[in-house]
Amino acid sequence: MNGLRARLCSAEGFGLIELIVSTVIMNVALMALLAQFTNGITTAKRAARVATASTLADKQLELYRALTYPAIALDSSSIPGAGTTYQSDAAYSGTQVTATCSGSVSSHPECNASQTTTGPDHGTYEIDTYIVTMTPSGGRALKKVTVVIRDTKNITAAGLVRRSSLFDQSTGL
Repeated sequence: MNGLRARLCSAEGFGLIELIVSTVIMNVALMALLAQFTNGITTAKRAARVATASTLADKQLELYRALTYPAIALDSSSIPGAGTTYQSDAAYSGTQVTATCSGSVSSHPECNASQTTTGPDHGTYEIDTYIVTMTPSGGRALKKVTVVIRDTKNITAAGLVRRSSLFDQSTGL
């Protein structure tokens, strides 16, 4: 009986078991850490795309800020057809403010309702512009310009960035 008790109380073999248990625990901790790094990289990439999209939206709105009120319009030939992401956007209206741009639409980005561009990060973005007229009660007519920047790799109706600006008749006079 004493031999059995001595064998049960001996520490032989416990070093290997402890080593396996500690290796498993360390692997679980490293996998959790790796998952956090992966999430961080994904978040940083998305933040960079949104920052670039914000810059592109601001640049597009600046084109309209340089125009006079009557010149704020889209070329009707540049408005994408039915069933497109452009027309499914909440900012779209069948009564978009349109005019004929002098020269080609490609040489006048302010006239282009939908265009694809390469950003400074070398990613491709779709710039959709919407212009509608609205008149507040007791006020004068306003033109609301909405710019939506979408990622061409993952085009959704919501887009990456959405910016709007109101222009009244005193603009550019």
